[in-house]
Formats: sequence, structure tokens, C-alpha cells
Amino acid sequence: MSASAASAEPRSAKPTAQRPHMPGYGVRGPDEGSGLLPWSWAVQRLESARNFWLCTVRPDGRPHAMPVWGAWDGEALLFSSSAPSRKILNLRANPQVVVTTEGAEEPVVIEGRAEILTDRRDLQRFIDLVNSKYATRYRVDFLDPEVNATVAVRPQQAFGLAQGDFTGSPTRWSFGH
Repeated sequence: MSASAASAEPRSAKPTAQRPHMPGYGVRGPDEGSGLLPWSWAVQRLESARNFWLCTVRPDGRPHAMPVWGAWDGEALLFSSSAPSRKILNLRANPQVVVTTEGAEEPVVIEGRAEILTDRRDLQRFIDLVNSKYATRYRVDFLDPEVNATVAVRPQQAFGLAQGDFTGSPTRWSFGH
């Protein structure tokens, strides 16, 4: 399914925010401390992060984590990898993934479902985002689906917290699907 087709599915325009359940950490109520972080706070970090950690599950159940370059397209984190790579083999078997920004001080953690994109418009959109973000000059043929898999991870849930307000900023966003 292409990103264009997937975006036709009903989605919340904005995710709902709430405090995550974090027993034993002294997390304050949603109106205390910094309060619930707006989704725009997370988007800013998704757009500016240079690297992301992708966590998948091997077919035998063991975890697998690898860094990837990625680009936020407004509704999904996009990345690519060699089609026979361990991460792609893992997500073909189990598309449930976790992707995090590289910095632990103000993290954004996405829990979502990975989808391999093959529509030429989706591949061009990703290449345009990557070339702009990383100052590269890749051409769309670099993303030949026979060689490289281009992946979209749309959040089902996301988590973030602001440095300096550990107990008053934790926020979980839910996307209603």
C-alpha cells in the first residue's frame, strides 16, 4: 500500500495527549509542571533529528536496534534500507516497530506499524525530503524497490518528555487507530 493510499484511512488530525502511566517516578498531573506537551513539540524534534533508532523484532523474538537516517513527512517517519537487511526482513515478518529520536534529553518515541512504500510519488517525496535534510543528491532510482525498501512508520502512539521537567512534562500521544 502506498503512503497516498494509507493516508486516505481515517486518522485523527491531531493526536490526543495524556500523561503516561509511570508508577514510582513522581509524575505530576497533566496540568502541573510544563503540562502536556503539544504535538508540535514532538514534530519539531522529529523534523530536526539527524538520526533515529529503529527497533524491530527478529523472527525468533529477539530484539534488533539499528540507527537510520529518517525524514518526517507530516504524518509518518520515512526511512530506507537495503531490501535484504535484517531490519527489513524483521519488519516484513512483524511490522510493529519502535522508532526514537537520537537524543535522550528530549526524546520522541514512536510506536507504530511499518509499511513498505513502492508508489513512485511516495519514493520521490522521500528522496526530496532526504536530499533537503541531509544535503545529499540522491535520485529516485536509488530507491529501486528491488534493491532498497522505503518504509513509512505512522505513529499509533508516541511519547516525549522535556529535559529539566522529568515529572511535569511526560506526554503520551494516541492517534486513534
